[in-house]
Amino acid sequence: MPASSHHNPFADWLRTHAVPLTHLDREAPLDDLEPLRAVIGTARVVAIGENSHFIDEFALMRERILRFLVERCGFTVLAFEYGFSEGFPLDSWALGEGTDDDLSAHLDAAIPVGVDGPLRWMRGHNRADSSPVRFVGIDIPAAGGSLLPALAPVADYLRHIDPETLPAAREAIRIAESFAGGSGADAAPAWARLATAEQDALSATLMRLLIRFRSLEPLYVSRGDQQSYDIAVRRLEGACHGDYTFRAMAGLFAGNGLTADTSARDVYMAESVLWHLERFEPGTRVMLAAHNAHIQKTPVSFNGHLTGLPMGQHLHHALGDEYVALALTSTSGHTAEMRRDENTRFGFTVDPTPLNTPEPGSIEAAFADADLGLSIADLHRARSEAGSDADLAPGPDRIRIQSAYLHTPVLDAFDAILHTPTSTVADDLGLDHVTDTDTDTVEEKTH
Repeated sequence: MPASSHHNPFADWLRTHAVPLTHLDREAPLDDLEPLRAVIGTARVVAIGENSHFIDEFALMRERILRFLVERCGFTVLAFEYGFSEGFPLDSWALGEGTDDDLSAHLDAAIPVGVDGPLRWMRGHNRADSSPVRFVGIDIPAAGGSLLPALAPVADYLRHIDPETLPAAREAIRIAESFAGGSGADAAPAWARLATAEQDALSATLMRLLIRFRSLEPLYVSRGDQQSYDIAVRRLEGACHGDYTFRAMAGLFAGNGLTADTSARDVYMAESVLWHLERFEPGTRVMLAAHNAHIQKTPVSFNGHLTGLPMGQHLHHALGDEYVALALTSTSGHTAEMRRDENTRFGFTVDPTPLNTPEPGSIEAAFADADLGLSIADLHRARSEAGSDADLAPGPDRIRIQSAYLHTPVLDAFDAILHTPTSTVADDLGLDHVTDTDTDTVEEKTH
C-alpha cells in the first residue's frame, strides 16, 4: 500500500532500479544476492545494519549475506557489535574449540543481539573448510554495561607482566563491580548514584593504568609478547571508553549531556575494526554487523539535535570507498522498542511495537510507494543520478530507527538499502517484555 498520495520521485527510481530478492531462508541458494557484488566492489569492510535489534527477518538476511560474502566473495572475518574483549573466546569456539553446546555458556551474560546463528554456521563451515572464518568483537565491554569483561583479563595480564601495578587494576575492578549491569541502560544510572569521589577515582585509575601500559611497552613485551600486550592495551582502552560512556549516558538520561558525547563508544568500535584489520593478513575482507545507526557514514541526529558521530563515519574517513554500508529496514510489521527498566536483567524490556505507515520523505515510504517486496537498492547509482536529476535530489531524508526516524541524507549515509516488506520481533529472546510504555526508549537515547 502506498505511504502517501503525493508523487514520490525516489519511488519511481526504485521501481526501475531496485532488484528483487528471492529468499529469506538461511539455507536457500545464494544466486539472488549476486547484485551485491556491484555494491561492495573491492571494499575491505562491508557493514550490514538493521533498524532494530531482535528482528527475525534482519537476522536471517544477515546470515544469508554472511554466507554469500564468505562463499562467493572471499570474506574471512565477521566483526560484530559485541565486546572486543568478549570476542576472543567466541573466535576460539568458531574455530572448533570445545563442544557445540559450549556456545550457550559463552553467550549467557550477553544481550541476545543475533550472534548465535552466525557463530553456529561459522563453526560448521570451519569444520569442513580449510579457509576458516574468524570472529572478532569490536565494542566496549558488555555494550556499556560493565568494565569487568575487559578489566579482569587486564588484571590477569598484569599478574604475570607487572605485579607492581596489579593493586591499581584491583582498585578499578572494585569500583566497577559496585555498579556493573547488563547494559548501559542499567549501568549508567547505577554509575550516576556512585559518590563523585568514586566516579573520579575510577577514571583516574584507568588513565594512569593506560599511560603506564603505553610508556612501558618495550618492557612489557620483553616479559611477554607483542600480541598479548596489544590485546591487553586494547582491552584497557575499551575500559576507558566504557567509563567515559557511563558519564555520557548518565548525562543523556538526566537531560544535561554534552553534544554527541556517546560518540566515545562508536569511535572505539571503529578503531577496533581497524585494529583487527591491521593484524590480519593483507587483503583480508571483513563483514561488519551492527545497528544502522552505528554503520551509517553521516552524523546521527534526532529532531535536529546532533547526538553522535557513528562508527561508520569514522570508518569512511579512514577507509574511503573501501568501507561500504548496507542498511536493513522494513515498511510494515513490528519493531522491538527497548524501554528502560532497571529491574530487568539487561536494564530494558523489549516491547513489540506495530510500525505505522512510513513517514513521507523516508526511505521506507519510497519502498512502500514503489510497492516493492524483498529487495535491494544500490544507492551508488542513485547518488550519481541525483547529481543531474533535480527531481531525484536530494533523496530520502530519514530512515526508521525502531518506531521513530533518524533524520539523515540517506543517499550519503548508506551505499545500499536492503528492504524487507515486514519485520517480526523474535520470540525466543529470553528477555522481559514491557510493562510500562511511558519509559524512555534506549536506542533513541544511545544513538
